Amino acid sequence: MKRAIFSVLPVLLATAFTAASAYTLNGTVNDDTGSPVSGALAKLLVKGDTATTDSNGKFTFHEDDPLGLSAGAFKPGHIDIVDGVLRFSQSSNAPVQVRIFDMMGNLVLRQELHGSGQVDLRQGVTSQGAYYARVHVGNAVETVRFTSDGSHVSNAIRQGGHKALLKPGEGDTLRIIAEGFDTLNVALPNLDTTITLQLTKVSSEQTHAFGWAKGNDPVPSSGCGKDTQMSKSGQFKFTWTYKGESTTRDVYYDLPSNYDKNKPYRLIFGMQCMGGSAQNVARGENYYGMKPFDKDGTTIFVAPDGKCHENMCAPWEEKDYAFFDELLAKLESELCIDSSRVFSSGFSYGSMFTNGLSRNHQHVLRAVAVYETADVNIWLPDVVNKPIAWMGVHGMSDNLCTPAMGRSARDTALKNASAEGKDATKENAEESNSGQHKCYDYKDVDERFPVKWCTDNAGHQWDHKDPGQNQSWVPQTTWEFFTQF
Repeated sequence: MKRAIFSVLPVLLATAFTAASAYTLNGTVNDDTGSPVSGALAKLLVKGDTATTDSNGKFTFHEDDPLGLSAGAFKPGHIDIVDGVLRFSQSSNAPVQVRIFDMMGNLVLRQELHGSGQVDLRQGVTSQGAYYARVHVGNAVETVRFTSDGSHVSNAIRQGGHKALLKPGEGDTLRIIAEGFDTLNVALPNLDTTITLQLTKVSSEQTHAFGWAKGNDPVPSSGCGKDTQMSKSGQFKFTWTYKGESTTRDVYYDLPSNYDKNKPYRLIFGMQCMGGSAQNVARGENYYGMKPFDKDGTTIFVAPDGKCHENMCAPWEEKDYAFFDELLAKLESELCIDSSRVFSSGFSYGSMFTNGLSRNHQHVLRAVAVYETADVNIWLPDVVNKPIAWMGVHGMSDNLCTPAMGRSARDTALKNASAEGKDATKENAEESNSGQHKCYDYKDVDERFPVKWCTDNAGHQWDHKDPGQNQSWVPQTTWEFFTQF
């Protein structure tokens, strides 16, 4: 007698087959928004049957007595398993097909057997686990669930005659595959049922040791899903304590008119200048002119007061950075904010604080924009040597925060944002030598952390204008810089 031998995973196998039962499996496949997913492949891994979802995301599997025994159909061939040996006798030309699956539905072995012979399942038995064996003989199909203890199969296979048999009517593993979604595997203890499934979209964004990829998915803050008592536009007093000293400052804000507690929003801070106020940043200057560009309601704007009294502002101190941390924590816990898209801007006194934040707040700030900045006459945190996207606007005729001061702050950002193997501080930026402004985008920086340097021949002001223009070019340039992420 011909003897066919192939290696399989170790088993404690059932010694008998039983007839399968009829079933109808109806399913619906949706995405994470509840919309139907059409064209998805649904596959029963043990049975091997497949179906495709229609335009409504629906699919159906149906069988009436799959072995045909109730109709008296001929069951060709003979199969038995004794002491770990599969013996078969097939009189037709169709082969005996044996397939072994693991519990996740992965095919681990496929074999076609012809004529008569035997397969020694004890060959190559080394692993542990539970598996399915599906055996086709002509039109007859039988499925057996078996387990491995990691030792050589012996006469203990009978285990007192216990049958570890999986009837098709008892269950299977359903796999759903659709382009753009993670593959879904679902264990079904009963095929005669109706189910609704949800697929998760595949994230195509790159991951990095530090910082976000451009175009990353939003990162919802803890305030998402919470109802807010804040009006769409307003002001509140914020008190925080630093080293035992409590301080209260005014904070102005604007939410999108269509604010949705379940939608993460971009957050932009506007830091006041010397002699100015948070109220003027918010109500007078529209957050340095950026708010009118938010036509789709994508952004929450916030302007906190600085350390000022009667039009005089004391230099920023270490406790002011703690103030920023506490304020940001409050906003993220009460509003739905995209924590990966928090930005800060400021002019003069406000730009010095924003630039200071850029030195050690890279973990919470995606980018900053500073107008007429300097890195002197202010308490500055140590540089943590992490990159951040940085935009500077400077007038070459500024005698208060001189161009040299602005370049010094810029070069700190360039050093941290330099691409691997590059030193962007050595790159010679083109600067304006006329009334017309010029912006230079550095080439030797990591593309995720762009550095932009914009200049003209103006003095100490934030709303720079080109000759003959009534509108400043700064707001749109900053808005485009922030919204590229």
